[in-house]
Amino acid sequence: MKKLTDILSEKIGAAFAGLDLPQELGEVRFSDRPDLAQFQCNGAMAAAKQAGRAPRDIATDIIAKIDKGDLIETLDIAGPGFINISLTQNALQNYVNTEIAGLGAALPENGQTIVLDYGGPNVGKPMHVGHLRSAIIGDTLRRILSFAGYKTLGDVHMGDWGTQMGMILMELKHQYPDWPYFDADFTGPYPEESPLSINDFEQIYPKASKACKEDEARAEEARAATVELQNKRAGYYALWQHFMDVSIAAMKENYAALNVYFDLWKGESDVHDLIEPMVAQLKKDGHAVKDEGALVIKVARNDDTKKFPPLILYKKDGAVMYGTTDMATLVERMNLYAPDKVVYIVDQRQHLHFEQVFRAAKQSNIVPQKVELTHAGFGTMNGTDGKPFKTREGGVMKLEDLIDMAFQKASAKIDAVNPESDFSDEEKNAIANAVGIAAIKFADLQNPRQTDYVFDLDKLVSFEGKTGPYILYQIVRIKSMLRKAGGFQKTDFTVDDNTQNLALLLAQFPNVIDGVVQGYTPHILCDFVYKLAQEFGRFYAANPILVEKDEAKRNAYLSVCAILEDTLSKCMELMGIDIPERM
Repeated sequence: MKKLTDILSEKIGAAFAGLDLPQELGEVRFSDRPDLAQFQCNGAMAAAKQAGRAPRDIATDIIAKIDKGDLIETLDIAGPGFINISLTQNALQNYVNTEIAGLGAALPENGQTIVLDYGGPNVGKPMHVGHLRSAIIGDTLRRILSFAGYKTLGDVHMGDWGTQMGMILMELKHQYPDWPYFDADFTGPYPEESPLSINDFEQIYPKASKACKEDEARAEEARAATVELQNKRAGYYALWQHFMDVSIAAMKENYAALNVYFDLWKGESDVHDLIEPMVAQLKKDGHAVKDEGALVIKVARNDDTKKFPPLILYKKDGAVMYGTTDMATLVERMNLYAPDKVVYIVDQRQHLHFEQVFRAAKQSNIVPQKVELTHAGFGTMNGTDGKPFKTREGGVMKLEDLIDMAFQKASAKIDAVNPESDFSDEEKNAIANAVGIAAIKFADLQNPRQTDYVFDLDKLVSFEGKTGPYILYQIVRIKSMLRKAGGFQKTDFTVDDNTQNLALLLAQFPNVIDGVVQGYTPHILCDFVYKLAQEFGRFYAANPILVEKDEAKRNAYLSVCAILEDTLSKCMELMGIDIPERM
C-alpha cells in the first residue's frame, strides 16, 4: 500500500536534488487548504536558508524541473514559496482503484512483533470506568497494528498478586473463620466451586481496605498473608485461585461486551518466580544497590533536566514494588516473545514510573537497546462537571453499569428517531447494543490520546455530529441503498467533479494508518472516518443515485458507494465497532 504522498515526494524530491538541494525537502503532504490545491510542498522555505535565495525563486526553479506527465495536472506557487500540486483525474482514479479499493485484507507481515500491555484490571474487584480507556485504546491499536503487518500480542496484565490479595484474604478470614482455606492443618481437597461471586467483592474489598487503613495490626496481617500467598500456602492459594476464576470470567464478559480482546491473560503472579533470580543478577552486575535501606536501580542521568528517583526493587521491609514486577514481566516477554516493541497503554499519570522502568531495563540489558519501549499514556474520562466520571451518588461507576446505561440511551434514541420501525425486539436490542458501544468507543477514541475529555452520553448517542452512531448511520444508509439497487453492474471508482473530494479522502487512508502506527494515535482514524462519512453525506444529497436514469452513471456512483462502504466498515472494524444492517 504505497502512499500517494510518497509517489509525489519522490518526484518533487528529485527536482530538489537536481538543484543540489537535499532530496528530503521535496516532501509532499495533503494540503491544509484543499480548496486551493490537493497537495503542497513547503521545502522551498527551508531550502532558502541553505541556498541564500528567496524561497519563491527556488520554488520557481523546482517547478521548472518537474515533468508533470500523466500524474500532475497543475503546479503553482502560493504565498512566499509554497508549491501547490493537483493531480489529473485519471491519476487519482488509478490510485484509488489500485491501492484503496479492496483493502479489506491486512497488509503483508513486516516481520516485527509488538507486545501491547492494556487493560490492567485487578483481581478481586469489579471492573469500573477507570478501565475503559486502556481497553478501548489498546484493543484498537492492536487491531490497527495487526492490519499494518505487525504480529501483535495483547496482554491484559492483571493485578493479581499484590497486597490487595492479602487484604481480601484476611477480611474473609475475619468474616468466615471456619472456612477450610484458613485451617493450616486442613489437607484437602478444597471445594471446587468458589464461595464468592464477583458481586461479593463489591463489599469485601472496601471493607478490607478500610480495616487496613484504620488498624495497623490488620495491615500487618494482610502483608503477612500476602507473603504466605506468594509462598503458595495451600489454603490461601486455593482461595486465591477462586478469586482468579471468578474475576477473569467477569472481566471476559465485560471486555466481550466492548468487543475488546486479548491474546494473553497474564498477571503479576506469572512472573513471581522470576523476581528473585532477576534481582540476584542485577546485584551481581552492579545495577541493583542499597540506598537508605532499600534495594534500588539508579536511573538518573547527567543530562536530565528534572529529577528521576531510583527504581525501587525491594523496600526496607523487603516488599516487592510494581517496578520489580514490571521488570520481571519484561524479562518474561523478552524470553518468550522477543518483541521488537513493547507498548504500555496506561494512564498518563504513570509516565514517571514507566520512564524509570524503561531506563532500568535498558541500562541493565534486560531489554536490548534496539527494542522500543513506549508508554502510550492517556488522559482522564470526565463527567459533564469536568471531574472524573462518577455515579450520581458520587461513587465509581462499574463498567457493566456504564455499558447498560449506553444501551438504554441508545434504545430510547432509536425509538425517537424511528418510532414506526418494524424491528423485532431481538433486532432492536442488537441495534441498541451496537449503537451504545459505538457511542462509548468512538467518544473515547476521537480525542487525542493524552487529553482529558468529557463523557456525555446524551450527546454521544446522537445520530448527528462527530459520534459513533452518526458514522454507523451513514454506513447503514449506504448498505440500504446498495440493497435497494439490487444487482447493478459494478465498475471501478470513477473520478469526476462529483466524486473527486471522495477520491482525495480515500487516498489519505494509507497515510492515516501510518500516522496511527507511528504515534499510537487512533484519533487520526476517527478524524478520517468522520470526514469521509460527512463527504458521503454531501455526495448523497447532491446526487439522487437510485433514480438516476443514465444507467452507466448510476452504476458508477453505486460502485463509488460500495468502495466507500468497504472503507468505512474497515475503519469501524479497526476500532472494534460492529455495524448493524439496519438502524
